[in-house]
Amino acid sequence: MGRAPPSHDGLLNTAERKVGILSGRNPKELAMYTLMGGGLLCAVSGLVLLIVATATDFWMQYRYSGSLSNQGLWRFCVAGKCHAHTITIAFWDATRAFMLLSILSCFAGIILGLTAFSSNAKAARIRSAGITLLIAGFFALLALSVYTGVTVNFFGKRYADWRFSWSYILGWIAVILTLSSGVFHICAYMRNGSQDTTNVVSG
Repeated sequence: MGRAPPSHDGLLNTAERKVGILSGRNPKELAMYTLMGGGLLCAVSGLVLLIVATATDFWMQYRYSGSLSNQGLWRFCVAGKCHAHTITIAFWDATRAFMLLSILSCFAGIILGLTAFSSNAKAARIRSAGITLLIAGFFALLALSVYTGVTVNFFGKRYADWRFSWSYILGWIAVILTLSSGVFHICAYMRNGSQDTTNVVSG
């Protein structure tokens, strides 16, 4: 007699076992890694935007002696010719310092987030990455807040025709991405904690 064909339920069970072997992870662990991956994507994007915003000369545009001019944290440009800021002004120094600290903190957070994938101390690395990225976002927020306040109260009164430009806008987008990355990592840390608790109870 020939062998009976496998039942529909048997095929489903076999497929489920194969999927379980291939994934090798429970839903909570998959959610944790998804949050970490999303957080790292936001962090890398935020880091790129922080660097571009800090390095470029289009934080503000205005008209000076009839010519369209622009300025960044390091230089100002009039009629297409750029010159370094020679006057030491506290708000420029503060904005530069906070932006540089934000870049360094964001880079450190990315490294911590990457090492969390292969580290035995996974929970500690995820938490450290989240806190570091939140600090990076806070530094950038301080930088942009200082620049906004001084620009509106000083340059806004000095120049009649002025506006914030794309470097400044990229800075705010970087703030959102960096803070979001920190939140993603903190959520991943909480997922990891709940997973460990479940494993202890089931054990």
